[in-house]
Amino acid sequence: MSFSSCVKSACLAMFAVSLSACAQTPVVSPVLSSPEAMPLPATKQGLTSQVLYQFLLGEIAGQRGELKLSAEAYADLATRTRDARIAKRATEVSLYARLAPLALKSARLWQELEPQSPKALQTLSSLLVGGGRMAEARPYLHAWLKTGKGGEVFMQLHGLLAKQKDKQVVLDLVADLAADYPSVPEARFAVAQAAWHAGNGAKALSELDEVLRLKPGWSAAPLFKAQVLHQVQGEAAALAYFKDYLNTMPAMREVRLAYAKHLARAARFDESRVQFEWMAEEMPDDPENHLAIGLIAMQTNDFDSAEASLTKALELGHSDEGSVRFHLGQLAEARGRPEQALTWYQSVTSGRQRLDAQLRAAVVMGKQGKIEPALAWLAGLSPADDAERIRVVQTEAQIMREAKNYLGVVERLTKALQQMPDAADLLYDRAMAAEKIDQLDMLEADLRKLIKLKPDFAHAYNALGYTLADRTTRIAEALELLEKALKLEPDDAFIQDSMGWALFKAKRYAEAVDFLRRAHAARPDPEIAAHLGEALWMNGEKDEARRIWRGSLQSHPENESLRETTSRLMP
Repeated sequence: MSFSSCVKSACLAMFAVSLSACAQTPVVSPVLSSPEAMPLPATKQGLTSQVLYQFLLGEIAGQRGELKLSAEAYADLATRTRDARIAKRATEVSLYARLAPLALKSARLWQELEPQSPKALQTLSSLLVGGGRMAEARPYLHAWLKTGKGGEVFMQLHGLLAKQKDKQVVLDLVADLAADYPSVPEARFAVAQAAWHAGNGAKALSELDEVLRLKPGWSAAPLFKAQVLHQVQGEAAALAYFKDYLNTMPAMREVRLAYAKHLARAARFDESRVQFEWMAEEMPDDPENHLAIGLIAMQTNDFDSAEASLTKALELGHSDEGSVRFHLGQLAEARGRPEQALTWYQSVTSGRQRLDAQLRAAVVMGKQGKIEPALAWLAGLSPADDAERIRVVQTEAQIMREAKNYLGVVERLTKALQQMPDAADLLYDRAMAAEKIDQLDMLEADLRKLIKLKPDFAHAYNALGYTLADRTTRIAEALELLEKALKLEPDDAFIQDSMGWALFKAKRYAEAVDFLRRAHAARPDPEIAAHLGEALWMNGEKDEARRIWRGSLQSHPENESLRETTSRLMP
């Protein structure tokens, strides 16, 4: 049978649907899911053999994955027929094929044929904006707003314009679009968003105040205003605003929830708990509120209340039961009940914290001295990917390290690195364990490889620099590495300590004291105290050295580094 005969046969077979309306398709956006097959068009000029051929060519090419051919066939058919439905189809297929110029051409035709279509205007506007042609997009955006869904359109503008680099141009455009809608809260909200991203916090706040006047019960406005206040005026201003707003609008649960979370992040746990308890009274069957109360109670060491609230969240059927069980395990650990903690952790078989619970169960066993059962438990886990596999290996290493089996740690990490040679966390952990068994060549090799893999990882430079200073005579090289670490993390107390100790080894005692004082002030760690005291001692400040050591020994009487230093210098 000839090709033309095939076309005629196909025509007869499909003729029954040829006069049907076009199938409904999803709202067009720059990212389009695969377009569904389209019924045969009933065009104004009639279903000619050429029209049918173009239609079949587009559909069959699309089904075969030849998207460029399909898009071109539909674009040509749309031009020939000037049928709005085909122009729409051509636009969709071109978008799916990522052929932006062809999509724009088809979208222009679609909008020309259906000038009042919100979908056509949205698509054409999106394509012009995406191409950076903001001035051309402006009239189509205005027309889109006039289709009767102005509020909805304004709420879509932020996503549409988010990728534009010139935020001031975006602000000017949105302000121009909103000028004709002074009483539409969504319009003012859109201007506030654009102003915020353009760095104009004052304008964002003034627009949000107008939104709140027009629509005081719309939660998006106070939530956004608190965000802006937090960035512009600080955390205290945001919290004060939340409090004032809720005094006038106490039923706004979303705002109260945000307020409670902000208070918790600010470590104002008692105040946060009051807000969650208010919500629990209003919604006694909402397990989320009871979970939050339980977690806050844990932070304030109110263990009885924490247990009661977490248990209540579990009884109410929290959607992530595993997380609640995990927190009950943490609570049992904090209360010194390892067996109860182990039971809770081992009961977590699903949810976000499944792996956390399983790993914690092994750590609890290790702390009980059950090293072999802990390692056997970890060996029985089924990590989902390399990231989980690394965490399991790290936990195995942690358990052996806490048992002071440093050789075992190195052997386990070496085995894992044979399978995952570029696993940065494992390289770092092996380097730290290698130092414990005097394998400094392995330490240096691992840390230098880690620096190549992650050149911005300050603690790799720090670890290598400290080790070279403390265990070798390569002081100049150590100082160079530690200078790099400080450039990356200038306020890190442990890196400041390392630099101070390297300067001490270089006999630059006054400089060493300066770094070590800063480190100890930021973090009064016993090993930093040992270093600071020794530097003070060698700098002739022995009374202060004794004071530092005695104070640290009161808090950390068993610290080996501190005890060794004081016994050597202050018998």
